Amino acid sequence: MSNQARIAVVVLNFNTRALLAQCLPVVLRESRDPGVEVIVVDNCSHDGSAEFVRDSFPEIRVMELTENLGYAGGYNQALQVLDHDYFVLLNSDAEPAENWLSPLLELAENNPQFGCAQPHILDYQHRQRFEYAGAAGGYMDRYGYPFCRGRIFGQVEENQGQYSDSRRVFWATGAALFIKRDAWMAAGGLDTAFFAHFEEIDLCWRLQLKGYQVWSCAQSQVYHMGGGTLANQSPRKTYLNFRNNLLMLYKNLPTEVMNKRILQRKLLDSLAAVLFLLQGKPRLIWEIAKAHRDFERIKSQFTRSEAPLPLTQLSGSLNASLVFGYFLRGRKTWKSWDLL
Repeated sequence: MSNQARIAVVVLNFNTRALLAQCLPVVLRESRDPGVEVIVVDNCSHDGSAEFVRDSFPEIRVMELTENLGYAGGYNQALQVLDHDYFVLLNSDAEPAENWLSPLLELAENNPQFGCAQPHILDYQHRQRFEYAGAAGGYMDRYGYPFCRGRIFGQVEENQGQYSDSRRVFWATGAALFIKRDAWMAAGGLDTAFFAHFEEIDLCWRLQLKGYQVWSCAQSQVYHMGGGTLANQSPRKTYLNFRNNLLMLYKNLPTEVMNKRILQRKLLDSLAAVLFLLQGKPRLIWEIAKAHRDFERIKSQFTRSEAPLPLTQLSGSLNASLVFGYFLRGRKTWKSWDLL
């Protein structure tokens, strides 16, 4: 790795002291290069996280925020005062594999339009399996449903080397996001109104609209626990996912298709509510209804992207319905979509 390329590995923390104790030693071990600095940004924790990091890892810089600004706001505030050439937004429940940064840096420096990239994300507990939050790179169907190479809805594949190529994708996961500083600044960082969830997909969408490329880097790997800060299908996570997905479509789709797509998504969300009812999860139905209500209430406060393009003109888009293919035709793997 070139010593001139300055990389900041930035771990955002909120009350995850135990995860920091477990993961930071590996982050430090695998990031020992003169051009790399590891930074922990504490989102106003009350579990002694900041003090613990200072005492246990004196080589790590600690930045303390005065309030919990969420994933988006926390990273925005921290990164605006850093002057490194590249940032890595790394979850506190993630451990990088050996030699994880060099392939990302090489990919960035060999592609002039590079904006950001993700490593392949593998399950921390079952290391031969892809992890839900990113797998081998993020894609988008025509109705705005995100999915991944190696993960469609809840169907997660074993890693058998089937995705050994680095390629351009639609979005890169925020669990381990390697981004060029110039691209971050050009896009204006993350949208803080999202607070958490879908903010990295929104960022990648905006980067593509500005001419930047989004990549998945097969030679870099990170092991991710998943749900370390907010459990899957928690009411709060369900609310944020449904609300923020609609906000993302509102912001970035061309006007001539935006209203139609949002109406279609609301209908599909109603089907999701029926599924939750059948699963005995009535609380999540209320979260969907609340997400739709709040989307309508706040959408006018959002600035729509300049010169939006149809999804079909962006890398990593699928001009088909993931929902109908998955649930009605049984197409539950990447291979079944003939996308290899």
